[in-house]
Amino acid sequence: MKLRYSHTSPYARKVWMTAIECGLDDKIDMVKTNAWASEADFVSENPLSKIPALILESGEALFDSPVICEYLDSLHSGHKLIPDAGHERWRQLTLEALADGLVDAAVAIRIEQTIRPEDKRWDGWIERQTAAINRALDVLEKEVGHWGGVFLIGPITVACALGYLDFRKAVADWRTGRPHLAHWFSTIHNRRSVRDTEPTE
Repeated sequence: MKLRYSHTSPYARKVWMTAIECGLDDKIDMVKTNAWASEADFVSENPLSKIPALILESGEALFDSPVICEYLDSLHSGHKLIPDAGHERWRQLTLEALADGLVDAAVAIRIEQTIRPEDKRWDGWIERQTAAINRALDVLEKEVGHWGGVFLIGPITVACALGYLDFRKAVADWRTGRPHLAHWFSTIHNRRSVRDTEPTE
């Protein structure tokens, strides 16, 4: 398998962390890809020109990160990161969606502040995304104590989201007023999947 990725993408990081947690990282070739460049071969694999994309041995491409993570989780016989059924499945998928949405908002802020021409930037848009991030963080602060130390797809995605906030400084220090979430984040860095996937420029 081949994974189209970027060191700075929290979505690609989620996939790479999932691969490590599933014991599949040695079966994936990492192909660094600039999605903004829309390279011809990449666009043929993912017409959206977005990373990550997982290219199977058959040549079929899977995207985006929730689909790829569920596929990887289906390939191993160990403890599943995404429960097959029941309330816990929906709880994990909702937590994943919340953390992915937090990242979406942080990426929107970065694009507005660094890519859009200064005279076309919309402060109201940045304020809206910042408010969404802070609301999501407040929910995570309330819920983190119920995760029970289990590192399933929800907490994996949260780890990527918080790491991205630290990396891009999309908002003021997210730890302020959120001691439980901050403590949880500090304790998970002993996991190889977290350490080995830290974002770099």
